[in-house]
Amino acid sequence: MSAITDTREADPAQVVAEAEAAVARLAAAKAEIGRVIFGQEQVVERTLVTLISGGHGLLVGVPGLAKTKLVTTLGTVLGLDARRIQFTPDLMPSDILGTEVLEQAADGSRSFRFLRGPVFAQLLMADEINRASPRTQSALLQAMQESHVTVAGQRHDLPRPFHVLATQNPLEQEGTYPLPEAQLDRFLLQIDVHYPDRDAERRILIETTGNDEAEPRAVLSTDELTGFQRLVRRLPVGTSVVEAILDLVRSARPGESTSPAAAAIAWGPGPRASQALMLAVRARALLDGRLAPSVDDVVALAVPVLQHRMALTFAARAEGATVRGVVDRLVAPLR
Repeated sequence: MSAITDTREADPAQVVAEAEAAVARLAAAKAEIGRVIFGQEQVVERTLVTLISGGHGLLVGVPGLAKTKLVTTLGTVLGLDARRIQFTPDLMPSDILGTEVLEQAADGSRSFRFLRGPVFAQLLMADEINRASPRTQSALLQAMQESHVTVAGQRHDLPRPFHVLATQNPLEQEGTYPLPEAQLDRFLLQIDVHYPDRDAERRILIETTGNDEAEPRAVLSTDELTGFQRLVRRLPVGTSVVEAILDLVRSARPGESTSPAAAAIAWGPGPRASQALMLAVRARALLDGRLAPSVDDVVALAVPVLQHRMALTFAARAEGATVRGVVDRLVAPLR
């Protein structure tokens, strides 16, 4: 199978050695997260894929499914400085980014000093992001795309790495402001958080209501995580995987697709979806202990990459169609 690689890539033997070392370290981090978070293995995997890819994630699920605990645990295990913002309708952009204050020195001179907001973190949890006004939501847009913010005309760089894990409640929509498409597109994956199964919930009952509750320990460092992010971009990708990504994303665009499922699509994903899949399949392969992704990775990540980057027609929604269902039909030829 032919492979597409970066011409600036280092010696393949070195990439293999780094990948094998990364696999062991990532397995240790995943096991440590599993000591604290029960019954959400797929959510943990997709969140790690998001972070290893260097992207941002949108966690969608009802309250009480350990979304906040997951982000806190990830911050500890991955060695990241993690902070949390509870989004509310009265939250202002300055509450996120920071503000300038006027200070007077002992000699009577005055100057402005910038007080950093909570966005200056390596892992930021934006809790119930759709409860904030569009003005406040947009304050995160520049940060998520460019890793810096501008306040009073001055640029302030964010820490590296910088990741946003935002949460949404899919049930309660009163008093919320749906995220605009431009901001949704900045999230690498939309990760749906479902109820745990019976065995996992039994374990939750037993292990989280006693005197000794498991506490996460640091496994990785910031430097290791950024090294893994660079490594992901150097992993080879087979031509068959690249063609599968192109076929899938382009089939989700009305006017370009020959699939019958495309008739239900009002607008489809752009090239950023292809880029997201290209990175995410590499990260999933590395997390799974493989040195190159397969078409199965494309199939597994199709829904979380595409579902927030496309919309259905009114007629399709009236007939009960869902984005997830349409993506499943588009993915079927790759299975």
